[in-house]
Amino acid sequence: MIFSRNGFGDAEAAALECVEYYEGEPLSYMTVTAIAALRGLAAIAPVIPTTTRTIEQFQRITLPGAPWRYAITSNGGNILVDGIPDPAWRVAIDDQVNASGATLAEVGAELRSRVDDSWVTKYREADELFCYLVVHPDLVPAGFLAEWDAWCRANGWSASQQGRKIYTMPDAVCKSLAVADVRRRLVESGELSAVATLFTAGDGALDAEMLKAADAAIRPRHGELEELNFTAPNLTITTSSGILAGEEILGWFHAAAERTTVPA
Repeated sequence: MIFSRNGFGDAEAAALECVEYYEGEPLSYMTVTAIAALRGLAAIAPVIPTTTRTIEQFQRITLPGAPWRYAITSNGGNILVDGIPDPAWRVAIDDQVNASGATLAEVGAELRSRVDDSWVTKYREADELFCYLVVHPDLVPAGFLAEWDAWCRANGWSASQQGRKIYTMPDAVCKSLAVADVRRRLVESGELSAVATLFTAGDGALDAEMLKAADAAIRPRHGELEELNFTAPNLTITTSSGILAGEEILGWFHAAAERTTVPA
């Protein structure tokens, strides 16, 4: 639902609003229709922003519908409660990562030994949880991702590519687990009915488990999951792609909310 302005014509750009600045420059946009739809959705249902972005990256977005009671960042590695990271959740995640396989330091060292500057522009570690490469997609060596993923899976991690980024993620860091925990908290606090329906959306391989875990889910006709031809019994695929898919997804959420008395 949030896109770079690159590739939009003047007419399309006129209907966009900037929702993210980086180093003082506009970076990401939403359509005015999507902005109104997300703000309206947040007024009638619990909406949980869920992203692979780090805490810092998420906080620089002016996302319509804020403030958020809960938000999930770092691919599920952090749960923000009223904007503050929950330390108990993070300690539990760190314990699971440490017990289930290689450490971030070990994974990072192995990954850096396999790459070079001819096709990698950046290596980054995110919130001391996982790492990723920024690459030239056309220059990634054939077979690299599959070979790297195989090494990772033998050590409690996995690898996936989304556009210019190749993520390396510990198995314990998963959006679906964090979403389930936030749902539990909302039910226990009485903010959500125990029979409330869960709806999710996502476009990357790191979203797949979250989509499958939902009562109903939707993905756009673009992105990594489209390239993988990902589907599931509970999954709807948009007819649109690109920024218009964002509007379609929000329309789907609104329709789903209208069909249920206590949507999530």
